Formats: sequence, structure tokens, C-alpha cells
Amino acid sequence: MEICNSDQCVKGIDDDTNGVKSEIPLNKKPFTCDICNKEFSRRDLLNRHFHIHTKPHSCNICSKKFSRKSYLTQHYLTHTNENPNSCDVCGKAFTLKDNLQLHYLTHTNKKPFSCDVCDKAFVKLSNLTEHYRTHTNEKPYSCDVCSAKFCRKDSLNVHYRSHTNEKPYTCDVCGRKFSEKGSLKKHYVTHANEKPYSCDVCGKTFCQKGSLKKHYVTHTNEKPYSCDVCSKEFSAKPDLNRHYSSHTNEKLHSCDVCSKDFFRKDDLKRHYRTHSNEKPYSCDVCSKAFSQKSTLKKHYFSHTNEKPYSCDVCNREFSWKDNLKIHYRSHTNEKPYLCDVCSKGFSRKSSLNRHYHRHTSEKA
Repeated sequence: MEICNSDQCVKGIDDDTNGVKSEIPLNKKPFTCDICNKEFSRRDLLNRHFHIHTKPHSCNICSKKFSRKSYLTQHYLTHTNENPNSCDVCGKAFTLKDNLQLHYLTHTNKKPFSCDVCDKAFVKLSNLTEHYRTHTNEKPYSCDVCSAKFCRKDSLNVHYRSHTNEKPYTCDVCGRKFSEKGSLKKHYVTHANEKPYSCDVCGKTFCQKGSLKKHYVTHTNEKPYSCDVCSKEFSAKPDLNRHYSSHTNEKLHSCDVCSKDFFRKDDLKRHYRTHSNEKPYSCDVCSKAFSQKSTLKKHYFSHTNEKPYSCDVCNREFSWKDNLKIHYRSHTNEKPYLCDVCSKGFSRKSSLNRHYHRHTSEKA
């Protein structure tokens, strides 16, 4: 293409109908995309732009489409599990060169993108953009099947698999398939019985990083979440949210099936499942299904034999926090459940229920 010596024009635009090349000033963009109305100074730039809409390059393995051939070439590496770009600091390998460059920042601890609301910093601009939505509560990605909304596009993509039943991640030990990469990682633990996360205070090991973080609180007694009404402090944010309802004593969310009222909308959603018998959370080890995510998390301990809750009196360990609370009563002799017939006290509600049968059988 010829370039005019003038700063105001560029030669070499497509021949017109008479085969004559025309000069187009740089500040004019006569070529417009009829899909998104974006304007271009040259026809070849417009043609290249069309690929964004049409995505002419298709993967012959999974049929995913791409606007550029170079993107398709990079995508093929995800099928071959090839990672040609390796870090010369730690040896970690990556499929894409861009991912390697981002990885280098983890060694420098450099996070160039910071939130101007809370000052949290990020390695990638896209992560900062997603983070902003936690402040605005914006959910721009919507499922066209059930209308569920998400902050992140990858969360929507994972959600779609609940409709298609697609499970692209396969365990190379037993062949079991999973819809999420994280679920596959958790599943691998069941084969190796591996506990890679270790507490540097007491040496206790855990299967999951989240369990280790929760465990640390038992050493530090840290309670970073405080109630702005009464200043009571909590180690976990969900505990603070539940506590807030004790101040309002107002139940705004009502079940339209049985009229039961709830403080929180999430509690009402979980309650609905008692009517619909819906169990959306399934174990990727034994396929047992649960109505609540928290129950599924507790269930995982039955496979890993992990017991993250320990008694600070006798060091006995428990898989469930509720069981630890009940156990404490054996030390305190607390019996919060009273029989309204004979006033006998019990440490467990189930023991009280069994006790009631004695009164009913006596009446019979």
C-alpha cells in the first residue's frame, strides 16, 4: 500500500468501480460495520473486524469458534494438554504466552491495577473490572435458558452446563467426568487421600485450602467481621449476616406455599426446596444429592475423613461444627432442651424428641 507524504491522507484504499485508487483523509472513516456500526478508515480493517461477529475459524474437536486463526491455534493446545511456555523462575508451564507473562507478576508481587473504592489490587485489568461489580452488584451476564444472572462470563459458561449436562473434565484415574475443573481437583483427593495444605502452627493437614484458612482462626481467634449495631465480632462473614437478623426481628420474606417467614431471602430460597424436593448440589464422589451447599461441604468430610473442628478442652476432633457445639455441652453440662411435661433437660434436641415418646406411650 502506498502512503501519501501528506499527514492528512492515506493512499492505497480499495479500487473503486472504475479501478481508480482513491485518497481517504485519516480523520474520515467511510467503511461502517452493518452489525455494530463501528467505523473504519480502510475496507481491509472492516473485513478483519467482521470476523469478530462471524467467527469463521472452528475447532474440529469441540466446535468452538474463533474470530482469528491464531486464536484457534492456541485453543488446540487445550485439547493436547500442551504447555509450550514455561516460567524460568519456578518452571510452571502455560498454554498461552499471555498467561505466562501474567504469571511472572506473581513472582514480583506486582499488582498494577487497584480498586479506587477499597484499594484492593489485581494482576489483571479484567480481574479489577470483575471486582468492581462486587461494589455495584452489577450482573451483566444472563442465562438465556433460566434468566439467572452472573457477574462473570466464565461463571455463566459453567452455569450453562447445568442445562446441557456437559462435563468436559475427566478424571484420568477412574474416568469420572465433571462440569467444573475445581470439582475434578477435589475429586482427585479421594484417590490419593492427599492433604497438601498444612497448618504452620500445629502441623495439621487439610485437603482443601479453604479448610486450612478456617482452621487458622482457631489459633489466632481473629474476628474481622463486626456488627455495626452492637459491635459483636465474628470470625466468618455468614455468621455476621445471620446475627444482623437478631436486631431487626423482622421477617420480610414469606413462603407462598406454607406462609413461613424468614429474615433473609437466601433462607427462603433454601426453604422452597423442602417443598419442591430439589437437590441441586451433588457429591462428585458418590453422586448423593443435597438441597443445601453447606450440607454437601459437610458430606465431603465423610470421604476425606477430614475433621477440621477440634475441642479445645479434650482435643477431640469433629467433621461438623454442630457436633463440636453439642460435644462442648459434655464439658459444661449445658442442657438447653427442656421437656415441657416433666422439665427434664437434654443436651441434644434428638434426645428430647425420644424422651417425649415415653410420655406419649404412658398416656396410651
